[in-house]
Amino acid sequence: MGKFRRITSVATSIMLLCTSVPGLGQSQLPSLGDRISGIYSLDEEYKMGREFLRSVRRSAPMITDPLLNDYLVNFTHDLAVHSDLQDYRLAFVIIDSPALNAFAAPGGIIGVNGGLFLNSHTEGEFASVIAHELAHVSQRHFARSVEDAQRRRIPELATLLASVVLMGAGSSAGPAAVMAAQGRAIENQLRFSRQNEAEADRLGLRTLYGAGYNPDDMASLFERLVAMSRYSSRPPEFLLSHPVTESRVADARSRANQYPDRASPPDLEYQLMRARVQVHYEPNKNNAITDFNQRLQENLDGGNTDGLRYGLAMAYFENKQHDRALELIEQLLASEPNRITYVASKAEILVDAGRPQEALPFIEHHLRINPANHPLTMAKASALIEQRDYAAAVKVLEAHSQRRPDDHNLWYMIAETQGQAGDISKVHQARAEYFILVGDFRSAREQLRYALRIENDREENIPLISSLRQRITDVEALQREQQS
Repeated sequence: MGKFRRITSVATSIMLLCTSVPGLGQSQLPSLGDRISGIYSLDEEYKMGREFLRSVRRSAPMITDPLLNDYLVNFTHDLAVHSDLQDYRLAFVIIDSPALNAFAAPGGIIGVNGGLFLNSHTEGEFASVIAHELAHVSQRHFARSVEDAQRRRIPELATLLASVVLMGAGSSAGPAAVMAAQGRAIENQLRFSRQNEAEADRLGLRTLYGAGYNPDDMASLFERLVAMSRYSSRPPEFLLSHPVTESRVADARSRANQYPDRASPPDLEYQLMRARVQVHYEPNKNNAITDFNQRLQENLDGGNTDGLRYGLAMAYFENKQHDRALELIEQLLASEPNRITYVASKAEILVDAGRPQEALPFIEHHLRINPANHPLTMAKASALIEQRDYAAAVKVLEAHSQRRPDDHNLWYMIAETQGQAGDISKVHQARAEYFILVGDFRSAREQLRYALRIENDREENIPLISSLRQRITDVEALQREQQS
């Protein structure tokens, strides 16, 4: 009787699995747009990607540093020009974690951990990871994996069902057959995954070389990852989703050798970003000061002197030694007065030191050279907030939101600043936009209703009232789409 119950349980599980497979228990999705597979169109992947992005924003800690985020956006777009990517609707996240990881999601979502900057010693190594993730996006590996899983499911289920029949007949080979069937299914999944990784490596390497980097950089990073995994009880997160074996390293090195020799381009901007991340993750800023001082003294060949000097400036800044930080930044500005990283860093040091009146004219001068630049615009808003000119800060931020409507951190800052400016209706409106971008549609609708109540009491702004009602309708539609 017990054996019969076990057989019935396994068979029922298989039946449930069959009915859950698209194309078996339900009709196929409608055919929409250009497809690599018959599963998802580009637009469907885009929608899934944006839902995934909302979930990540809601659940994971983010690095909001405007300089780092602007670097990742500009760098990836420059790299993508040399890839096979056709849909440039990309979106980016930097997860606040020192663990080494990066990922690509459907619809052009590129994510990196702060740890990628820590572990990629050169921009070429960093580029090799981003180029790999771009290949996953351009080749639509998500949709192809789903299609492959569906294609394999029927024969795998048939094999598994036959094994269950053997068990029901009392054969001693039944349990072993089930285990073998499951093993083959897992092996098939891994094989397809390895195929995806191999393709992403090959195309990523081509992108890397096309963008002007040394093709050996990919293998160099892989070798470091393998070494890290040897001496750690837990391998880097990147290796859990991107397994790196000795053969994969050898393949990367072999492919790189097929390209003509090339030195990597100068990577000062990357070294500046890497220094910011290194200081960010050092809990004891005095240790960061000591480390960068020592590295400067040992830097006998003069390589990356400016990057190390900048790292020392950031360490002094984080340690609230503003005068020392400014002294170093002024030295860097003397040689490159228009490098935005130096300009924005001087501005943030002045603001943190309580000297916004000095920062503002300096920022405005450079905004005339670089209109609408994201780090400089955010620095200007921060200086105005420090000066308690909240109305002016709101004006700057709201104008910036027209250029960056999907920046949830920007909407959060607008809500906070509107609160300081005393416009409660605008607080609710900005909070609603923030909640929409993190996928909390219930809270977004609630905030819009608060704003609508305030505006209805005023009875003087009919266009805004109509706009709020329409936005509530939009949010309800997004919520229904999410639930479906």
